[in-house]
Amino acid sequence: MSSPKKPFIINAFAMQAPGHLNPGLFKYSADQGRKYNDIKHWISIAQKLEKAKFHAIFFADVLGGYDVYKGPANLEPTIPAGSQFPINDPLYSIAAMAAATESIGFGVTASTTYESPYALARKFSTVDQLSNGRVAWNIVTSYLDSAARNFGLDTQIEHDERYRIAHEYLDVTYKLWEGSWRDDAVTAAPKGSYADPKGVRQINHKGKYYDVPGPHICEPSPQRTPFLFQAGTSTAGKKFAATHAEAIFLNGHTAELVRPSVDSIRTQAKVLGRDPQSIKIVAGLLVIVAETDGKANTKYEELASYGDREGALALFGGWSGYDLGKYGDDEDFRFIDNAPPAVRSMVNHWASNSPQGLTWNKKTIAEHLIMGGNGAKIIGSPKTVADELERWIKVADVDGFNFSYATIPETFDDMIDFLIPELKQRGLIWDDYAVPGGTLRENYLGVKGQNRLSESHPGAKFFWKAGEEVPAYAREKANGHAE
Repeated sequence: MSSPKKPFIINAFAMQAPGHLNPGLFKYSADQGRKYNDIKHWISIAQKLEKAKFHAIFFADVLGGYDVYKGPANLEPTIPAGSQFPINDPLYSIAAMAAATESIGFGVTASTTYESPYALARKFSTVDQLSNGRVAWNIVTSYLDSAARNFGLDTQIEHDERYRIAHEYLDVTYKLWEGSWRDDAVTAAPKGSYADPKGVRQINHKGKYYDVPGPHICEPSPQRTPFLFQAGTSTAGKKFAATHAEAIFLNGHTAELVRPSVDSIRTQAKVLGRDPQSIKIVAGLLVIVAETDGKANTKYEELASYGDREGALALFGGWSGYDLGKYGDDEDFRFIDNAPPAVRSMVNHWASNSPQGLTWNKKTIAEHLIMGGNGAKIIGSPKTVADELERWIKVADVDGFNFSYATIPETFDDMIDFLIPELKQRGLIWDDYAVPGGTLRENYLGVKGQNRLSESHPGAKFFWKAGEEVPAYAREKANGHAE
C-alpha cells in the first residue's frame, strides 16, 4: 500500500473534564482525568505531545449537562460517571500551554449560539496574540437542550436556523478580524502614534441577526482569523463546513461510512469556489496500542472493565436526543417497531461491522460507546494500527486523525512509545513541524508564511490591505455591489 504524498495530520482530542469519551475511566489507577482543573496537568500534556510532533490539541466543549437519558432534565446517570460533567472552559488554559511550548497548536470549541460575535472575536484575538498564532476555533452551534435552558431559552433554536445565524455570525467576525484594522495601521516606530486612526474603522454590520458597529477592540493577531475547524454532519452542517471550515472533523464507525461525507464536503466546496483539497479533513479515532495484538486487546478489556455503562447511555442521549431508558434491557433496537429511525439506523451500522450474534440492546450500545464514543476503534500492535490508519487515509480520503483517549495521559503515552515510531519509519508523519515556532495555519497547511485565510476562503474578501483607504469589500458595498 502506497503512503500518502504528505505526512498526515495528528491531533490529540481532549476535553477539560474528568471524562471525555470514556465515562467512568477516571477510576482506572493510571488515569489523571481528575486533574482536568490543574493547569500543570495540561502543560505537561502539551509539552509531551509537542515533543512527539502532534499538530494540535483539539479541545471539545459543551455548555450543558447530558440529561436526556432517564429524563427529562435528569443528571443522575451523568454525574457519577463524570460524563463530560463537570467541565471547564478550555480557552483560559491556552495561554499557559502556549507559554510552555513553541509549535503545537490548540483547537478550542466555542458556540455561535450563546455568545456575541464581538465578545468571541476579542477572546480569540487575545489568545492568538498570546500564543503567537497557534489557535484554532472549532465552530459549533451547540446541540443540548440543557444548554439552551441555561441560556434563557425554553428549548434549542431550530437546527437549520442555528446554521443560518452562524453564517451571519462568521461574517461579523470576519469583518472584525480582517476588515477593522488595516494591515499597516500599527506603527513600528517607538515615537509618535501607536496606530494610525485612519487605519482603524467601524465595521457597521447590520444584518438579520446582528447589529455590530465595531471597531474590533483588539489589534490584528498573527493569524487575524484563527484557523477554522468545524464538525457539522447534517445537510446544513456540511454546507456550513464547505463554506467556512479550513479543517473538518468527522466521526464514523468505518472508513467506508466516512467517505461519502468527505466527498460531499469537497464537492460542495468546489461549487462554492474553494479549492476542495485546501480543506483538511480529520477523522475521530481511538487507538489502543501495545507491543502485540494480544497485549493491546488485553489492555482494552481491562480498561473497559472500569467503564460506566449508565454514563455511556447518558452521552448517547445527549448526542442523539433519544432516551433509551424508555426501553427494556433486552430489547434489540434493530427490531423494535417504535424505536426512533435514527437510532435503528445507527445501530444497524454498528451491527454490520461487529461480530455476529450480538443483541443490540442498551447493554451492547453502552459497551460499544464506553470508550471512544461513536468514533472508530483500532486495537492492536504498532503494525496492525499503522496498517489500518493507512487504509483509512486511502479509503476515506481523510488527511489525518483526531485521536481520543481511553485514559489520560496513558493512551497518548502508549501511542508515543509504540505507534509514533512505526508511523515515522513508514514516512506517514513528519519528523518535525513544517514551520517550527510557526502559526497553527502554517503547520496545518504545511506552507511557511501562510498565516492568513487562503484567497478562495470567503473571509479573505474582508481583509484590509496596507495602503488601502478602506477595505475592498466596503468599497464594493458603497458602490452598490452585493457584499
